[in-house]
Amino acid sequence: MLSHTLPGGKISLQLLPRAAYSARDPAQSQTLGITLERQRGVHAIDSDRRVDFDTLPGVLAYTPLGVEVFSESASGGEYLLLRLDKAFADEHLPVVDHRVQSGGNRQALDLGREARRLLLAPQPDFLALEHCALGLVGLASATTEPSRPPSITAFTRVLDLIAERFQQPLTLEHLAAEYGQNELRFLRDFTRTVGLTPHAYLVEVRLQAARQMIEHSDLPLASIALDAGFAHQSHMGSAFRKYLAMTPSQYRSRF
Repeated sequence: MLSHTLPGGKISLQLLPRAAYSARDPAQSQTLGITLERQRGVHAIDSDRRVDFDTLPGVLAYTPLGVEVFSESASGGEYLLLRLDKAFADEHLPVVDHRVQSGGNRQALDLGREARRLLLAPQPDFLALEHCALGLVGLASATTEPSRPPSITAFTRVLDLIAERFQQPLTLEHLAAEYGQNELRFLRDFTRTVGLTPHAYLVEVRLQAARQMIEHSDLPLASIALDAGFAHQSHMGSAFRKYLAMTPSQYRSRF
């Protein structure tokens, strides 16, 4: 887990990795979180009633002080968590007594991925990181009523297919057929619901797989690139430089 507290102690950022977990937040601080990849498990929000969840990237959730959250997942998913100073949260976020969240939030996802890049950097740009954090707070402040995350039921088969076959070439035609609509309709619906185009989502899945292999194996980078679904090592390198601002070799030395 990578973390950083911004000057003044008003916001603390944590980049939670993809890993199995079972945790209960004792509701002692206001939190703001953004999902960076799909995550499935069971949770209970301010109650003892546990329900299954299947969450897409781009879900921005604000949990005020006093709302206890239990969450458990066998695989986890990368997640950016902001813990907010009470006075700061009271000044900038709506006064609510329940969790407020919105899904398919492209702006929040972009800010979350940029914050991830900055946290992973050997020498983070803390001013840029602060801008990302404040940008997420600004997006959350615009949400005054709870909204349901976009239903992913229609996309379950597509997402499962990508999860199972991300190493293989996948076409828009193939994914649209799994969705049961034409390619244009699928592209529009998927992008609106997930906050990423199907191609961008696939690249993110491959990037996450490559990161896991780099962190937990000694396999050559060329082999990892192919195992993660990239056409070749330079293709993987381009994705790392674009989304993490470092090469795979630099990432390996970091971890």
